[in-house]
Amino acid sequence: MSSIKKIDGAVCAAKGFYADGVSAGLKPNGAKDVAFIYSDTLCEVSAIFTTNKMSAAPIAHARKISQSNFVLINSKNANAMTGKEGVEDIHDILNTLTHKHPTLTNPLMSSTGVIGVRLPKEKIIEAALNFELTCKDAKAASEAIMTTDKFSKSIAYELTCKDGNSFKIGAIAKGAGMINPAMATMLCFITTDAKISKEEMQTILEHVNHKTFNAASVDGDTSTNDTVFILANGQSNCVDLELFEQGLEAIMEFLAKEMVRDGEGATKLVTYEISGAKDDKEAEIVAKSLSNSLLVKTALYGEDPNWGRIAASIGASGVACKESTLSISYDDVKLYEKGVNLFDDTVELAASKVMQQESFSIYCDLGIGKGKFRAYGCDLGYDYVKINADYRT
Repeated sequence: MSSIKKIDGAVCAAKGFYADGVSAGLKPNGAKDVAFIYSDTLCEVSAIFTTNKMSAAPIAHARKISQSNFVLINSKNANAMTGKEGVEDIHDILNTLTHKHPTLTNPLMSSTGVIGVRLPKEKIIEAALNFELTCKDAKAASEAIMTTDKFSKSIAYELTCKDGNSFKIGAIAKGAGMINPAMATMLCFITTDAKISKEEMQTILEHVNHKTFNAASVDGDTSTNDTVFILANGQSNCVDLELFEQGLEAIMEFLAKEMVRDGEGATKLVTYEISGAKDDKEAEIVAKSLSNSLLVKTALYGEDPNWGRIAASIGASGVACKESTLSISYDDVKLYEKGVNLFDDTVELAASKVMQQESFSIYCDLGIGKGKFRAYGCDLGYDYVKINADYRT
């Protein structure tokens, strides 16, 4: 019988993978700001990138690479809107690093931070030349890629096939602001020793991404640097594709929720469970309209069970819906049912208690068809403005 077990190690959990994070002086006070992930054998690479037309230089560079065994990651600087010089800076850094470490093959780079500023090449190179490629410190790597994140994000699973053979998948990610359901806004690095082809992995990644990272929203803004990489070195010499998809979905769903929970200034993680839509696409439109609505977000922050904002957002989304078939619940507290307003003092008190939790669900049944979709969002408070008003300082 196959099984999935949570384990330690994050991106270092799978055979042959190493990682670390160091300080290059990009962040103040000696905080870690440059990281690497390395495999001692060549990997198949699958990726999904931002849908933003102003995509960053690291993405232009990475689109041409299908096999690699190394990723260099820096925070504090996005290397976006830097023209051809931005790509040239990447080549300079990686060429210097490959000369020092000749085992690196087709190295990749990923960046996050301020847009419109050239990379501080000398600082990054100086730090990268001192990497110990045999280091297994996934925690340091996950800390180094953080920007406005309040906490690092990592996870790993061991997946055992029916024949008793096993493989592992691990990941680290960053993201707290500029999170929008258009590939989400974050960096995510996934490693696996599964024996899987690039084509198989890409198909599974795109399917899972739609239900996880693409279903997450903090503020409705789409970054220039969104990236998900999967590196598969095949060292376990086994894979079960169905099991691989289950494990990948568990990892990406966990990280998507962690990013929303860590949303800039956020105090609540809210799951929008939409059902009864005309089809899945219309359910998705509703879920994302709710997760992006500023009026809904501010009501969540104020712990005000104002179901009228939910209904208004659904009606404005353009999908098939009507008062007489709509039902709205906060967890198990029903506020509105098929045209009947159930909202009285007792219901309001119960719904308010639900909203005081760190996480809860809002259920909306449109009563039209069988379409369904789940999305993840958060509230919007004063701290979001403070963080983003001072982002460059």
